[in-house]
Amino acid sequence: MEVTAVATQGGYGSSNWVSSYLLMFSDSGRNWKQYRQEDSIWGFSGNANADSVVYCRLQPSIKAKFLRFIPLEWNPKGRIGMRIEVFGCAYRSEVVELDGQSSLLYRFDEKPLSPIKDIISLKFKTMQSDGVLLHRGGQSGDHLTLELRRGRLFLLINSGEAPSASTQTLVNLSLGSLLDDQHWHAVLVQSTGQQGNFTVDEHRHHFQVQGETNYLDLHSEISFGGISAPGPPVSFAQKNFHGCLENLYYNGVDIIDLAKRGKPQIITMGNVSFSCSQPQPVPVTFQSARSFLALPGTAGEDAVSVAFQFRTWNEQGRLLSMDLVSGGLLLVLQDGRLSLSLFQPGRLPSDLTAGAGLNDGQWHSIAFSAKKNHLSVTVDGQVAAAAPSLGPEQIDSGDAYYFGGCPDNSFGSKCQSSLDGFQGCLRLITISNKAVDLVAVQQGALGNFSDLQIDSCGITDRCLPNYCEHGGECSQDWSTFHCDCAGTGYRGATCHNSIYEQSCEAYKHRGNTSGFYYIDSDGSGPLGPFLAYCNMTETAWTVLQHNGSELTRVRGAQPESSHTGLFEYAASLEQLQATINLAEHCEQELAYYCKRSRLVDKQDGAPLSWWVGRTKDMQTYWGGSWPDLKKCTCGFEGNCIDAQYYCNCNADRNEWTNDTGFLSYKEHLPVTKIVITDTGRPHSEAAYKLGPLRCRGDRSFWNSASFNTEASYLHFPTFHGELSADVSFFFKTTASSGVFLENLGITDFIRIELRAPAEVTFSFDVGNGPFEISVQSPSRFNDNQWHHVRVERNVREASIRVDQLLQKTQPAPTDGHALLQLNSQLFVEISAYFGSGSSVMYSFQEHSSLSKNASSHAASFHGDMKLSREVIQFSFRTARTPSLLVYLSSFYKEYLSVILAKNGSLQIRYKLDRHQDPDVISFDFKTLADGQLHHVKIEREEGVVFVEIDENTRRHVHLSSGTEFGAVRALVLGRIVEHSDVDQETALAGAQGFVGCLSAVQLSHVAPLKAALHPSHSAPITVKGHVTESSCAAQTGTDAMSRERTHSFADHSGTIDDREPIANAIRSDSAVIGGLIAVVIFILLCTTAIAVRIYQQKRLYKRNEAKRPENVDSAEAVLKTELRVQDAINENQKEYFF
Repeated sequence: MEVTAVATQGGYGSSNWVSSYLLMFSDSGRNWKQYRQEDSIWGFSGNANADSVVYCRLQPSIKAKFLRFIPLEWNPKGRIGMRIEVFGCAYRSEVVELDGQSSLLYRFDEKPLSPIKDIISLKFKTMQSDGVLLHRGGQSGDHLTLELRRGRLFLLINSGEAPSASTQTLVNLSLGSLLDDQHWHAVLVQSTGQQGNFTVDEHRHHFQVQGETNYLDLHSEISFGGISAPGPPVSFAQKNFHGCLENLYYNGVDIIDLAKRGKPQIITMGNVSFSCSQPQPVPVTFQSARSFLALPGTAGEDAVSVAFQFRTWNEQGRLLSMDLVSGGLLLVLQDGRLSLSLFQPGRLPSDLTAGAGLNDGQWHSIAFSAKKNHLSVTVDGQVAAAAPSLGPEQIDSGDAYYFGGCPDNSFGSKCQSSLDGFQGCLRLITISNKAVDLVAVQQGALGNFSDLQIDSCGITDRCLPNYCEHGGECSQDWSTFHCDCAGTGYRGATCHNSIYEQSCEAYKHRGNTSGFYYIDSDGSGPLGPFLAYCNMTETAWTVLQHNGSELTRVRGAQPESSHTGLFEYAASLEQLQATINLAEHCEQELAYYCKRSRLVDKQDGAPLSWWVGRTKDMQTYWGGSWPDLKKCTCGFEGNCIDAQYYCNCNADRNEWTNDTGFLSYKEHLPVTKIVITDTGRPHSEAAYKLGPLRCRGDRSFWNSASFNTEASYLHFPTFHGELSADVSFFFKTTASSGVFLENLGITDFIRIELRAPAEVTFSFDVGNGPFEISVQSPSRFNDNQWHHVRVERNVREASIRVDQLLQKTQPAPTDGHALLQLNSQLFVEISAYFGSGSSVMYSFQEHSSLSKNASSHAASFHGDMKLSREVIQFSFRTARTPSLLVYLSSFYKEYLSVILAKNGSLQIRYKLDRHQDPDVISFDFKTLADGQLHHVKIEREEGVVFVEIDENTRRHVHLSSGTEFGAVRALVLGRIVEHSDVDQETALAGAQGFVGCLSAVQLSHVAPLKAALHPSHSAPITVKGHVTESSCAAQTGTDAMSRERTHSFADHSGTIDDREPIANAIRSDSAVIGGLIAVVIFILLCTTAIAVRIYQQKRLYKRNEAKRPENVDSAEAVLKTELRVQDAINENQKEYFF
């Protein structure tokens, strides 16, 4: 069946549950494979209690007959307990098995004369690393071939009539790795003309056929499993495929079904069976250097022979050791070569070395034997034998064979070695020509083992995909990959950081003098470095030469036979564009000399000469002018030799003159071509000379922003750095702490902050839990001097460096989430978690100020009596309904409320006229109370409102209740704690408040969360209940509440001002006792008030209450249940919500 999801619970009514587990699958009950998420995540998060259900969607899905759940961690106060439910659907399968000598040939109708769309889809599984899966030949050597080579799948499209051998192979792509693992792999080839897609499992590559050929002369037949019919020789070994094919389709035709029914379109060659009964060898995975497999032997035998197959990425490791009655044998992998050593008392060790590059991830066959006067080892059929004089005088075998590491009780045996144990996979083990039953080992009936995974080969290719950037060469061992950045111009764990500066300006500030330097204009971006001359005068000029710097004279050019001058630069156009975009100013001198050679036709004004820039458009303005003017320097300055023309050359005089000047419109530079068509008349001649491209300044170097208040912020588009990214900036401040930048995703986030006067911290979460790296300085950073910060995060590690202090690094987990997934804007702001009943109120102006017609510092809208426009934006995450997100009140009973209704839909309610009902803007396309992070932006211009949700849902609405907001009073986040004359739905949501996370709340230039969580003396802010700073990311760990670090306002309410700073809320022990008494009295009063209030509101809410099946407390219980099934929210986070 096709499995799409799994769900787990603990044991019913017990303390038994599993908190993490592995999921394995198989289609035969043998040779299991671990399911991985994001190509690197092995483990699944389980339960945190016995009753909650943890649901996990499998993307991609699994096609299997058997599932295996392997507990990794469980409740330490209980035992393993799991209730499991599997979700999926039926899966249709048509299978054919080919034995390496057989194939299927499909003949179809004659192809049309024009290219058609071809779609080939299939699944395969095999133990062989090489073989042709399909082949379609044609005339003159044309062919399309899908071939397995060394466990990788190659797509080859070849043109036998290509003009040169280098262009014969139009497409040569490879995808996948370790595909000979006896598991099913899906393949899809789609092609239309010169375009196509090649997909293997989850990896896709788009290709375009190179050259001018877009049609291959192919036969109207295609063979599967090999090359069925004789034809022109091909350039690869014709080894047939040995394995199974499933659901094989060619352009919608079910090939296997036709073959089963014996249809004449299919010709079957060799032995073909319509089932998959291939042998299922039992592999075993040595997961660590301490993994070992101990197998019994027969003591006292006069000969020893062992054979097995292995695959690994490690260059070295101990494969096998055994004790002899006198001496011992040791088989190790050293520098990718196999070494067999025989130790005997009184003799020097006998050593044999065989093979090379055996750590390539491929299966290799090993066999060795030792007997009297004989010692040999065979690697992949190649035999290496010792001279008889070096062989053992006699062999007395021991009683144990140790594969991999050594058990703890092996002290004193030859198993002890300085070399780490083997990490990789073994299979087909034989001892003394007898096969070892590894299933019996797994069941405890044979031998002993530790830290093994039996019936599964857990090898993975960490260089696929290749995370080494800029041409870095990837290598790997069992646990990680490495990037060789030599010769790339980049450095770092993934060759991400350029070793060159982005501009001559940057080199100048390093103290460099004039000379040639490599420039990397996009830094760590995809463009490589190039060589340029830096002229270090008062201004640093980047000078880029081209191939046409000499004066060029032109005669005889006419419109039908024009002269074209082409200019090629030392850098590519993409590199030049990046350099120009980065520069503050660029220019290029173009000198045009003319004698009876016009630039423009006098009659119709048509251009006779022009130049082309990087936009590839014709430009008819010349040096010293601007594009819209279409003039030359003299026309721009008003001093042409003939006042009726805008260029000197247009005077068409029989003497030399010129139009020379600097082109400085950056979007058109550099000049790549000049065209001249008016030198064909008698005595007509022209000459031109193009100077180098010169740029100065660095827009990324000289830019700054001042954050003058706590409400100041900048926001940018979402930060895209899924696999690797870096951020660098300068800062200076006198503040002791503050957030430099933050960007959020549903669970992921990044944050850079000044944690303390002498500490800068980089925090992030890519799904493996939060990590922090800090740089601490012996001197303070808040000294009002410039300091440089650079952070980088890639799939290997994260790092931060401040000034010249030592860089701090945090390695990434070996098998963890790799993708950083963000979806909010990049901003410098604050996020906060709101507990039940909590509230934040930002007051704009006191009512008394209205009567005085005056404004105060608290009046953030400068005392305006009426507000005709506003912009509100915020992000939120919750699973509770109804909820009040934002409430903006007025002294004149006008208001704006943003709520989540009981069904989870977002509602925006504008009441701009107290005598009318509010306008309601409802978004009910889906529930937003789903525990995910959502972003809302509301812009009002008088009576027109624009709303954007999650950057993909947008709506314009015209209000009918009014166009102005009179006397704005307060902005409330969370529960409405004061009496308000609002509509019923807003009142219900306001009574419930908000439980969850609010982030980046902005009303015009007001940032209430920053004012609440980082209070100042002048902030007109009131906080009630539990409000704490949060990342708005999904929490992990055993105690989610402990991760909320700063400014807890629980049990402290009231206006924050000079007289009552929250930081001094706790006074003394007596104050605590008095506070407890006050709390008791307060609770009694609140109980009485609530009872009265419920009685008063009973009739108002009677209809709504009739629809609610449960009270508020039970609604919270339902909310908890809903949270448990959210994919992106783990168990601890759900407890954190309540």
